[in-house]
Amino acid sequence: MATVTLKGNSIHTSGSLPKVGTKAPDFKLTATDLSTKTLADFKGQNLVLNIFPSVDTGTCAQSVRQFNKEVSSLKNTKVLCISHDLPFAHARFCGAEGLENVVSLSDFKDGSFGKTYGLNFVDGPLEALHSRCIVVIDANGVVTHTEQVSEIVDEPNYKSALEALS
Repeated sequence: MATVTLKGNSIHTSGSLPKVGTKAPDFKLTATDLSTKTLADFKGQNLVLNIFPSVDTGTCAQSVRQFNKEVSSLKNTKVLCISHDLPFAHARFCGAEGLENVVSLSDFKDGSFGKTYGLNFVDGPLEALHSRCIVVIDANGVVTHTEQVSEIVDEPNYKSALEALS
């Protein structure tokens, strides 16, 4: 269990992020076209999992915009933007913003991603949503970097995430 804050108030997650150096746990998420995506669908690619509570909040939206900009010049790298938002919300946001360099995925069906990765909030006003996290996975499926953002309204450390790709 991790403890983070929301505007200074403590809230807790369901577990801990995967450890650096371990194989990334598999997942089953829903894409904007309602297809199911798993870790195997991205085999051989470097991945940045940009995980957040909702694309309809300012900080979450900014993280999607920033990673869309940063990843456009990186080869063999995908940014997966993951939340409980419905796939329609992800599609609406990325379409309205013209964002084409990120893959939007939803954990709305069964919440198994958040449980497996240990990042669901278990209390507080955002209970059951995902905490703001970054997980970087190399082309071999190994976790090379994680960040549990300690204050949920803060943006992740983009530089550290991107450096973990090299």
